[in-house]
Order: sequence, then structure tokens, then C-alpha cells
Amino acid sequence: MNKPIKIALLLASVSAVAACSKKAPEQLPPPPVETSAPAETAPPPPSTRPTGPVPGTQEHFANAVGSATTIYFDTDRFNIDSADAASLQAQAQYFSQYSSLTFTIEGHCDERGTREYNVALGERRANAAKNYLVSLGIPANRIRTVSYGKERPVALASNEAAWAQNRRAASVVIN
Repeated sequence: MNKPIKIALLLASVSAVAACSKKAPEQLPPPPVETSAPAETAPPPPSTRPTGPVPGTQEHFANAVGSATTIYFDTDRFNIDSADAASLQAQAQYFSQYSSLTFTIEGHCDERGTREYNVALGERRANAAKNYLVSLGIPANRIRTVSYGKERPVALASNEAAWAQNRRAASVVIN
């Protein structure tokens, strides 16, 4: 390689490196502000401490509505019957009182049927519960639905009593 080409390549690489260099900012950021640690506060006297579950938690929800956190369905069904309606009305009262809460309705099925069929049926069950709560005035954007199909049974036996416990839609508070 001849000398003029080497010089041209050297100058090109030097100018390329120079173009990539960073410039100092025109104005430096302000120095960090010193903050003092917050003053420690003494716990309230025992007589004023709240007792029981914290409002807005799953435990508080379960204590408030009892067994109404879950509704149950007949085989291959997703319709809301009168017992389900009463449970969902109790849920609607709770969620109206705690209007900042969001929650999930989980759709479940028993072990019979294909995975695909049960996921679809679980989705219809969760959506039926959601639609009923929306009809009672709970905003739809506070309710998420999910279907677990037959993947999360609460009863593991293979008989009618276990299957009846697994055909459900359960409401779960999101913290």
C-alpha cells in the first residue's frame, strides 16, 4: 500500500473517532439534596390497633362474603342460577364498597373432557360471573377473567362430589 493511501486511511479513522467522542454538558445537574431520616413514630396503643384482616385483601373479602367468593355450576353449564345470583350480589356489595379494588374471576372445570373443551367452558363460566357483576354496577375494567379449565382442581377424587366442587368460578382480589 502506498503512503498517501495510508495517510488518508489514518486521517479518516481519526476523524471518525473524534466524531464519536462525547461533549460535556453545558450545565451540570444540581448537587443531591440532603434529606433527614423520617422521625420514628411509636406504634398506637393496643386499644386503637386495628384487628382482623386488612380491608381490600383476599382474607377480608372472604370474611365479608363467606362462601360467596365462589359460585358452582352444573355439568357442561355456565348459566347463573338463583344461588349463584345471591353469591354474586354479595360480591357486588363488597366490590361497590371497596371501589378501588380490582379482581380476577377464575373459571374452573372438572377433569372430564378435553383440555381445550374445559378451557373454553371455564372461560364461559368466568365471563358469565363477570357479566352478572357488571349488570349489578361493577365496572368491567375492574374485573379480569382467566380460565384454568381442569388444571387447578380443589378436589382430587374422580367422583360426582369432587367434580361438583371443581365446576366453579372463584373471585380473587388483586393486591
